[in-house]
Amino acid sequence: MKRILFVDDESKILDGIRRMLHAERKRWDMQFAVGGEEALRACEAGGFDVVISDMRMPGMDGATLLGHIRDRYPSTARIVLSGYAESALATRAVPVAHRFLTKPCNAAELQATIERVCTLQEILGAPELQKVVGAVSELPSLSSTYASLTQAVRDPNTSISQVARVIEKDVAMSAKVLQLVNSAFFGLAQNVTSLQSAVSHLGMETIKNLALATETFRVFVPNSIPQSVCETMQRHAHRTAAIAGTLPVDSKTRDVTVVAALLHDIGRLILASKMPDVFCAMLANAREHNCEPYEAEKEMLGVSHAEIGAYLLGLWGIPNLAVEAIAHHHCPTRIPHSVFDSSIAVYLADLLANELDVHPQDSDGAKLPEFDRACLETLGLLPRYAEFRQLASQIGN
Repeated sequence: MKRILFVDDESKILDGIRRMLHAERKRWDMQFAVGGEEALRACEAGGFDVVISDMRMPGMDGATLLGHIRDRYPSTARIVLSGYAESALATRAVPVAHRFLTKPCNAAELQATIERVCTLQEILGAPELQKVVGAVSELPSLSSTYASLTQAVRDPNTSISQVARVIEKDVAMSAKVLQLVNSAFFGLAQNVTSLQSAVSHLGMETIKNLALATETFRVFVPNSIPQSVCETMQRHAHRTAAIAGTLPVDSKTRDVTVVAALLHDIGRLILASKMPDVFCAMLANAREHNCEPYEAEKEMLGVSHAEIGAYLLGLWGIPNLAVEAIAHHHCPTRIPHSVFDSSIAVYLADLLANELDVHPQDSDGAKLPEFDRACLETLGLLPRYAEFRQLASQIGN
């Protein structure tokens, strides 16, 4: 049974949540704490799978509370549920919260959010995944430039010009970030020639995540895999990101969706770099059995590159929405959806990019695998697939 802790400084609000989620009491152990201090005492008495906190509270605000939760109980999912927040508080909450919900929040939305974060916890904590991550041995560290960039973005007093100066110290990263900013992913109206303009157009978090994408492709360079394979994987990543940028996700999550699409197959690079013999065997297995590579991975390892990549990127601090989209990009129906969200967008963009590579002349998706056809039908997207495919075919590589 999942243990959920709700935190607010108003007991009446907690009573309302208790009544709203009364039907879930048989499958969730729900506890309620008035204020941050009481919440920390509850956590010390027994661990929680999810902590959901208001933002503005006297004494200890939500950002401070969730920061303590992150440091002391890193496996606990952290959600902000707040009616309003000053900009400084909201900025401070970015590094410590996995999700943000606004009051009033209906039962269905709150329930779906809890289910999604719990599902991701289960997937990333699976023994099969831990075994593979252990076999990978030591993961490469990110550059000092990226570490400095992360620290700068977390500071609410950091200016756009300061962020630009951090990136400018790394010539290779600067060039790659500017290339990505000016690509089809973001569809900016004008060519961006300076990092300061790039940060101004897309925001500090998105620039930081593009820098992470650059870093990730840099540190995982498989020596034993043909260069052509790596180039094909990178082209596919770019095409998937470009397609994802055209899909009807909410404007607030569009940039993180593009970054997730850009990094969705990073688990394949990890396998190719750290387990080259296993990677080659899985490719051979997929060819022999005429199945998708991720199916061969699950057969041989018990886990696919989707979960492996999500796990690593979660450790490196990529936004939880992107981690979730990457983890589910082959199986989006294992979490609930109320809107066309990032997870659906990355799944669909990857499917479209793959299909256009294999069947460029197919106009209506007639050659879709049965699993994907059923998945699209469950998501209510099958009637629109030909429309999405037509748009994707115009983007190119």
